[in-house]
Amino acid sequence: MQSIQSYINDNKDRFLNELIDLLKMPSISADSAYKGDVLKTADAVKLSLEKAGCDHVEICETAGYPIVYAEKIIDKNLPTVLVYGHYDVQPPDPLDLWKSPPFEPVIQKTELHPEGAIFARGACDDKGQMYMHVKAMEYMTANNELPCNVKFMIEGEEEVGSVNLSTFVKNNHEKLKNDVILISDTGMIAPDVPSITTGLRGLSYVEVEVTGPNRDLHSGLYGGAVANPINVLTKMIASLHDENNHITIPGFYDKVENLSDEERAEMAKAPFSLEAYKKSLDIDAVYGEAGYSTNERNSIRPTLDVNGIWGGYTGEGAKTVIASKAYAKISMRLVPHQEWEEITDLFKTHFESIAPDGVKVKVTPHHGGQGYVTPIDSLGYKAASKAYEQTFGKTPIPQRSGGSIPIVSLFEEELKSKTILMGFGLDSDAIHSPNEHFGVWNYLKGIETIPHFYKYFTELSK
Repeated sequence: MQSIQSYINDNKDRFLNELIDLLKMPSISADSAYKGDVLKTADAVKLSLEKAGCDHVEICETAGYPIVYAEKIIDKNLPTVLVYGHYDVQPPDPLDLWKSPPFEPVIQKTELHPEGAIFARGACDDKGQMYMHVKAMEYMTANNELPCNVKFMIEGEEEVGSVNLSTFVKNNHEKLKNDVILISDTGMIAPDVPSITTGLRGLSYVEVEVTGPNRDLHSGLYGGAVANPINVLTKMIASLHDENNHITIPGFYDKVENLSDEERAEMAKAPFSLEAYKKSLDIDAVYGEAGYSTNERNSIRPTLDVNGIWGGYTGEGAKTVIASKAYAKISMRLVPHQEWEEITDLFKTHFESIAPDGVKVKVTPHHGGQGYVTPIDSLGYKAASKAYEQTFGKTPIPQRSGGSIPIVSLFEEELKSKTILMGFGLDSDAIHSPNEHFGVWNYLKGIETIPHFYKYFTELSK
């Protein structure tokens, strides 16, 4: 029987090359121009699960992109782990800020990754972290080390809201029946400070459109006489925060959970250097809601951010025009108990109410999801903690994340099982940004740690 460490050492180059091949596929779910690439990526994931030793693998069609489902049932009396991940990726824009092409992966050494990091779109979110589970599965089946049953559900629409996965889950309770759900789509504090994500924020994502005159106008002939949609939109957006960076939408905070002083004190024990944080982002000051620390602002407090804004002329040179329309995309990260559909309605009502005369406002909801908190006394959490202790030599720190995986709360509602978030990325890995990367050490450490989760979860379940 070969140990996981020696198996990784023997197969390291292959593990990296297989991931690189997967990262070359531009599986951008938000852009229909890449539909063929997304479908090819699903086929590649299916093949990888077959090679990893799953007995049954299938492409499950949906109204959108397919879900890759796989399973290996060794004994129906043993626990079942359901692994969730996604094979779609964010658009790579802006392309001019990438140091290397986003779908031509390269391995480069960095200060935080002296062993090298794979630079490519999807390297950390989520192809690299999803593929850790495929390779861990390969090890367990090849060495007769799989202690329980396993199912995989890998989707292609996480980056656009998982709308069709929701339908799939609701229609396949028996197929997806499990004792715990395992996801690697989060991060940890540092390579020498392992952590387990215990909370995710929810999400409400909308697009707004402000329309003024029925056509673009000459800014000299009409400027000052009619409402400029771009000027109006920026004023409306600015009014969504007060002087303390508190969101001004009526009712927005009604269901926000306020953590006790004791809970906040526990959070503050996690290692964090404000100076290192600012240095990594090349900023001279942090910014956010008054009365809260940086780590609280990006995890336990809700937010509202403009993700994109456009209108008028943005090409080279000058064009003196008052645009007929202006647009923005806005996301609100929500905390547990905030209902995303209710928040979307509150936003829509408020944004329409603050529009001045002379313009029309349209709010289009896109997608959203609920926040999630997992208890640290569950069998799944205890198994994950023991797995990290085995490979890192120290107990992981429970940590709430500012990110969102909208489908997680639905898993618990529909499948009645807890989700364990074993992430191996770092905050500096630039997910959703140019130059996204994933450390080679982190990738291999994930493959090493995951089999121990299966072992300890099976033992604790007896």
